[in-house]
Amino acid sequence: MSQADKQKKYENLVHAYSSWLYRYAYWISGDRSVAEDLVQETFLRAWRFLDSLKEEAAAKSWLTTIVRRENARRFERKQLEYSDVEMDTIPATQSDFDARPEVLALRIALKNLPANYREPLILQVIEGYTLEDIAEIMSLPRNTVATRLHRARQKLKQQLEGLGDNFERTTQP
Repeated sequence: MSQADKQKKYENLVHAYSSWLYRYAYWISGDRSVAEDLVQETFLRAWRFLDSLKEEAAAKSWLTTIVRRENARRFERKQLEYSDVEMDTIPATQSDFDARPEVLALRIALKNLPANYREPLILQVIEGYTLEDIAEIMSLPRNTVATRLHRARQKLKQQLEGLGDNFERTTQP
């Protein structure tokens, strides 16, 4: 592949997937600056190993796997101290932020799910990955992913029902 072809392929990847990678990195890290760093590191690795991407259709899964591995690598490195800021207290800068109470309740419930349940659920429901894709991305057996998805839905339902009960108690005189 010529350098010009590689550059064009890379630019297409960045244009097509940078927003998605940022959103996903934010979901798994819970921190905007960490998400930005993860995306930057992901695209650096993607540039270095672009020749290994043979099928354009596999680009999203390939990049998702890279961002997951970059996130894991940050725990291998020395950690700087981060302040504990609740995700829901960060002001939205994007115009597509939905502040309806039911959406905020869903965000809180998703945030409270353990990461091993939250991540496959987000990959399937929000991003539309199949069980097989998620299993490959997460390097897990398909049945493990299916079990985690089932449990994630159960836990999410329990949390949302609990939030609903709390809401009804606080709104009744």
